Amino acid sequence: MRCSASRARRFRTLVLLLAGGASAAGAAQPTLHIGAHAFHVEVADTPAARARGLMGRTHLAADAGMLFVFEHAGRPCFWMRDTPLPLSVAFIDEAGRVVGLADMQPRTETPHCPGSDIRYALEVRQGEFQRRGIPVGASVGGLPR
Repeated sequence: MRCSASRARRFRTLVLLLAGGASAAGAAQPTLHIGAHAFHVEVADTPAARARGLMGRTHLAADAGMLFVFEHAGRPCFWMRDTPLPLSVAFIDEAGRVVGLADMQPRTETPHCPGSDIRYALEVRQGEFQRRGIPVGASVGGLPR
């Protein structure tokens, strides 16, 4: 799991919202589309955000996830240290195509690596891709460029 500075900003925004000191405008999350399915995602687009990911989270909605965005295509690996939720990850190439899927077990350091270069990775609740019939080869819309 990994997370980012954008997650930290969102957390500070949430704290301010709960304290009554800010508007909800800064808390918007992008929506990705895979076929008829939509996922509302937090974006991890800095090294710090990607390193933190979903660590420590105890709940993730069925239509929620975290999108990891890398500056350059490569083969980054993912693991679940300090992450109590079972997750599935979709490895997505620069063209927005799912090139691999993996299920990851909580609190493990087993590496899950793509078989080819990716530019994005989408983590969701474990089994959501399978439940929704999202296969390798599916196109993902709404990715940041």
